[in-house]
Order: sequence, then C-alpha cells, then structure tokens
Amino acid sequence: MHLAAFLIAGNAAHSQALWRHPQSSPGGFLQLDYYRHIAQTLERANFDLLFFADRLAVSTRYGESHRHGIAVGDQDATRLDPLPILGALAAVTERIGLGATRSTTYSQPYSLAREFATLDHLSGGRAAWNVVTSVNQGEADNFGLKETLPHDVRYDRADEFLDVAHKLWRSWQPDALQLSADGRYADAGKVGAIDHAGTHFNVRGPLNIPASPQHSPVIIQAGSSDRGQDFAARWAEVVFNIQPDLARMQRFYDDLKGRAGKFGRRPQDIKILSAVMPFVGQSRTHAEQLREEANALADPLVGLSTLSSHMNVDFSAYAPDAPIGDVQVGGIQGLFKLLREISAERQLTLADAGRLYAQGVLTPQVAGTAADIADWLEHTVEQGGADGFVISPSHLPYGFDDFAGKVVPELQRRGSFRRQYRGRHLRDHLAQ
Repeated sequence: MHLAAFLIAGNAAHSQALWRHPQSSPGGFLQLDYYRHIAQTLERANFDLLFFADRLAVSTRYGESHRHGIAVGDQDATRLDPLPILGALAAVTERIGLGATRSTTYSQPYSLAREFATLDHLSGGRAAWNVVTSVNQGEADNFGLKETLPHDVRYDRADEFLDVAHKLWRSWQPDALQLSADGRYADAGKVGAIDHAGTHFNVRGPLNIPASPQHSPVIIQAGSSDRGQDFAARWAEVVFNIQPDLARMQRFYDDLKGRAGKFGRRPQDIKILSAVMPFVGQSRTHAEQLREEANALADPLVGLSTLSSHMNVDFSAYAPDAPIGDVQVGGIQGLFKLLREISAERQLTLADAGRLYAQGVLTPQVAGTAADIADWLEHTVEQGGADGFVISPSHLPYGFDDFAGKVVPELQRRGSFRRQYRGRHLRDHLAQ
C-alpha cells in the first residue's frame, strides 16, 4: 500500500483541536524544527510523501467576520506558505516526496510552473502539487473578486491551467542543457516557446528553468464532485479523498477508476489514498481513551467556522439545534453531500455536525493496537476501498511517531508496505 501524510502549515490539520492537544508543541508550527522532525520521522518510515493543504484566507464566512475563527483557532486561523517550508525540508531529507497546495484560481501558470520546477530540482525529483480550485469568499476578497468563480468555471480554468503548466514543463527537452567546455550553455533548438492562447490564459514561454528530474511534479487532487472527479481522472496521479466507511470508499474508488479510460488513462495510473486518523494504543481500551481525549477538545464553533469556510455558507444564520437540511452550498459540494448523509443517518443537529467536523472534517478515526490498525488498513485495500492512505495526525509534531514506529513495522512484517525506498524520485515510490 501507499502512505502519505496530511499536514497544514499552521495550528490545525483535520483535527481542529490539534493545537490544544496536550502533546502538541505550543506555537511549534511557526518553527522549522517542528516540520523537520515530522519529515524525518516519516522518511524513516518510508512514507511515499507528505503534503500540505493550504488556503489563502482566514475564515470569514461564519458570522461574516474573521473574529470567530481566529478566536477559537479554526483550520484557517494560521497557514504558513508551504513551499518555502518544503524547500527547507528538501535539505534535511533525501527520499520522501514533498507536496504543496497551490490554487489554479489565484495563481498564474508561469509562476507556478517555476515554483514546482525549482522544488523538483532542489529536492532531486520529489515535488508534488496538490491542485485546488479555491472555494470560499474570503479568498476571493483577498484577490479582488467580488465573488468566487462558479463551480464548473473553476474547473474549466483548472483544466486549461494544467495544460499550460505541462507545456511549460516540457518547453525544455531533457538534454537541452549542455554546459559544454566550448561555451555552449544549452541547445536552443531544444527549448521552445509554447505560444498558448486560450480562454483564461495567454502564455508565450518557454520556462526559464531547464527540465527537472521528474519533468513535472506529481499531481495530487481531491475533488469529490462529479466535475471534480472527471478533473482528477484526467490529471491526477494521486487522489486524496475522505470517506467515513468502507462502502463509500469502494463506491468512490470504483467510480473514479472507471473514469480513467475516457481520458486515455489506465485505472492503475491513479493511486487513490483515503484519509484516516489513527489512534495507536498499548491496548484497544487505551487507544479508545486516546481518541476520546482528543475528541473531547473539539469545539462545535471551531467546526462550524471551518465548515462555513469550506462550503462558502454562513452557518451562524441557522439554528444550532436544527438539522442541516437541504442547504445549497457553493463550496466543496462532495464533502457537504457526505456531511448531509451522515447527519441524516445519525440524526445530528447543526451543532453536532460542527463538533464532528471539528474532530476531523469527517476523516474516519481508527483506534486500536498496531496490529488492529494494520488489520483495518489491509482489509480496506484488499476490499477495493483504496490503494493506500493519507494519515492525519491528532497532534504534532509527534503525532506520526507511534504510527511510524509501531504500525509501519507491523505492515512491513506482513509484507504490506515497503521496507526501503527503491528509487530517488516520488514517481518511483508510487510505481512500486
């Protein structure tokens, strides 16, 4: 199976109580050593990659103010720019893949292509780009838009963005750089303008960076709407998804893999990694206690603030003791559909849904011994629910230590996970 680590360069992850956890380092997320420890721990465990989710605004939708999310420390209260962090981590790691989120709505193809070509060079071929289209009003407000782009327009722009970026990464042929003793820097005939003229972008090119070790970063995507899944089936090499149970994982897995053919790809070209938050205990009782202690820190207001940001809806306008109902959202539609289904099944109020969202943004939590968790992971893969997992921590910087030190060796003992890296590039890991 494949393993990735989910991170946000800030005070939270899927667990929005992460910064309050007694084992978390207060304010450590503002320091490089915090991320160095995480990256080196994951690399010792042979993880395929780590990646940072990102957003370009604090939460402003709940109560139409930034005050609520900032006061309680929600998922958007602090987010450092992940790319400089990854540049620093490239210097203290050798094999693990390094991924950052960048938006196709609020970036330009040329500058983004340069950023990831640079990271791929400096890391020796380990760069990954988590592609997002950006959904909330706070981001639009920070970039001069009166409102967010409509859902399908965002994906149309993203399709063209990816096309332009790949043209730029291919604008230098792999052997164009010569650096010869007779003074020839490069073969100019092997470097070409792309002359792209499209609906959203006009880019001449070529890129001003020679071809990088992987030629382009590994593409990660997490779209769960119908349009988002088509986008992932066309472009993504790694698809990150959140599904709360095996049946839903299987449906998502089969649906997305089934879309690959219409874009000229094979199902095995796309690795589907499902999110999970493990609680590793000395016994099942101990693990359940760890989960209960972490979840007890989750404040419904924290979850509702982040939920408002994710869905681009002000949930402060709704009664906290009422069911969610059929609210129309302009944000992450697939995730909200899932929340509605869970709320109906469990008869949750809006406040209950906020608490659940604060605990882990619907990420399934698995508590048990290392063997119990290995059983769960293996069963999910064997039953066609995933190709691997995105591990989400309950606390940091030591939240991955028990999984890396106990669950990974158990998986290795069973032959379910690699004992060592067999290549230097991130695509080498994904091909195994």
